[in-house]
Amino acid sequence: MSGLLKKNSAISVSEGVSQPDSINQEAVKHLKKSKKKQFSTEQLFDGIRQGDITMLSQAITLVESALPKHLSMAQELIAACLPFSGSSFRLGITGVPGAGKSTFIESLGQHLIDRGGKLAVLAIDPSSERSKGSILGDKTRMESLAGRTEAYIRPSPSGGTLGGVARKTRETIILCEAAGFDTLFIETVGVGQSETAVHSMVDFFLLIMIPGAGDELQGIKRGIMEMADAIVINKADGNNLQRARRAQAEFTNALHLFPLTVSGWMPQVKTCSSLYGTGIDDVWKMIGKYRSIAADNGYLKQRREEQSKYWMYETIREGIFNLVFNDAEMKKELEKYEVEIAHGRMTSFMAASIILNKYKSQDKTT
Repeated sequence: MSGLLKKNSAISVSEGVSQPDSINQEAVKHLKKSKKKQFSTEQLFDGIRQGDITMLSQAITLVESALPKHLSMAQELIAACLPFSGSSFRLGITGVPGAGKSTFIESLGQHLIDRGGKLAVLAIDPSSERSKGSILGDKTRMESLAGRTEAYIRPSPSGGTLGGVARKTRETIILCEAAGFDTLFIETVGVGQSETAVHSMVDFFLLIMIPGAGDELQGIKRGIMEMADAIVINKADGNNLQRARRAQAEFTNALHLFPLTVSGWMPQVKTCSSLYGTGIDDVWKMIGKYRSIAADNGYLKQRREEQSKYWMYETIREGIFNLVFNDAEMKKELEKYEVEIAHGRMTSFMAASIILNKYKSQDKTT
C-alpha cells in the first residue's frame, strides 16, 4: 500500500527526523570514567593535610561506613590525623524548632570567615532515618555559607543509633581539624538526647531561643538549660525586639538560679537577628571571652580530657552492644526470650541477665 502511495498518489509519507538515543552515551562514558576512585589511607591523609575538600569528604565517608573492611582503614587514618587535631574551637549549637538555627549558623559563620577563620559545620541527626533528608534541607538553607571556600558543611550519617552517629561525628571532628579548620560548629538537628551527645564533644554549648520566654521556660528541659554556656534570643528584630529583650531578662534571671559552673564562666544571654546580622558580633565576642577565660584557668584542657574518657567508655558500650546483636546465635536467643517476655513467663531483666551470661560464657570458649 505504501508503495502504491509513493507511485500513483500525490500523497507521500516522510520518514521523518530520526530520534536520538534516549540514553546519552557520552554522559554514560563520562560517569564510568569519573567513577569514585578508592584512595589509600596515605593518599587520604596527604589530601586532608593539604586541605583538599574532596579527599576530606571521602575520608569522612570512610569513617561513616558500616563495612568491616573500612573500619581498620578509618582507624588508621584517624590515628594519623590525631597529632594534627585539637587546635580548633568547637561550638555546639542547639535550639527549639523554628528558632532559626540554620540562619544563625550562616550569619555567624560568615562573620568569622570575614575575619580570617575557616569553618566546618557538622550535624548530629539520629532521627534522619525517618525524616529522610532534614539535614539536606538545612544545608540548602545555608547556600551563601556553602558557597564560601573557607567553609565546609557536612551532613551526619542517616540512621543508626545516637551513640554511633555521635561517635562518627567526633571522629569527623579530628579529620576536619587536621584539614586546617580552626572553628567547628556541631549542630543538633534532632531533639532529645542529641543535645547531651553534642555537649560531650564541644568547648562551648549555645542554646538558640526565640522571643516569648514565658512559654518557652515552661517547655524547655532544665537539663538543657544547665548545659548551656550561653543563650541567644534569635529573631530580635521588628515587632519582636521588645519581646526579645523581655525574654533576655527572664532567661538571665532563670540562669542565676542554677549552681555556679566549674568553668568560672557565668552563662550569658544575648539577643540577635540572624536575618539582618544585628547582634552577631556581640555573640562572637562573648564566645571569644569565654574561650579566653576557660583557656587561662585550664578548664578547656580539663573538659577535653574528660570528654575523651567519656567517649572511650561510650565506644566500649556501643561495641559490646554490636557484638551481642550482630552474633547469629545471640539473635536466636533474643528471639526466644522475646516470646517468653511477651507471654509473661520471664521479666526483661531476667532475660537480659541470661543473654549477657551466655555471651560471656560463649566468649570464653572462643
